[in-house]
Amino acid sequence: MRVSRNLRKLLVPWLFNESSAQFTTPTTKRQWHRPEVAAICLISLLAIQTSTGEAKSELVTYSVVDNMIPASLTDQPGDPKRGREIAAGRDGNCLACHRMPIPEEQFHGDLGPDLVGVGSRFSEGELRIRLVDPKLVNPDTIMPAFYKVSDLRRVTRRYLGQPILGAQEIEDVVAYLKTLTQLDP
Repeated sequence: MRVSRNLRKLLVPWLFNESSAQFTTPTTKRQWHRPEVAAICLISLLAIQTSTGEAKSELVTYSVVDNMIPASLTDQPGDPKRGREIAAGRDGNCLACHRMPIPEEQFHGDLGPDLVGVGSRFSEGELRIRLVDPKLVNPDTIMPAFYKVSDLRRVTRRYLGQPILGAQEIEDVVAYLKTLTQLDP
């Protein structure tokens, strides 16, 4: 977290040397007063909160109909090529739990179902709900919700209020999964 020089001067004036415009080591002990401590804590908290909320935009509202999300989350169609990159990369990390027809990647998981041929087994809406909030389909699933920010467990503080994937990334992954129609890679 970067703090401007003026803010540093305001918060800790006894450490700021006017002549050199540098921080110096304190020569005397300073008594902390409750209002000063409260102000520093409040400013720090606000700086942390604003820095975490800027990464992702507001969540798009969606409707669940018959265990699927039939409408796209965005007004742009998904890009299967980008969806493949997301699924194989660290953003989606699908390979951690699923086997997929991505032969150039060495390690495929076996914790989740095999995704070979998933595009012929599920519609776009069924795939979308499994990415957005899989517990709506199967309450016992261990698959994470990639587009949900509430009622989650063990979320690292810096990711609170942020979905794992954005709306367009969800659509890209859905578009990629829809291309997986062959049962044997």
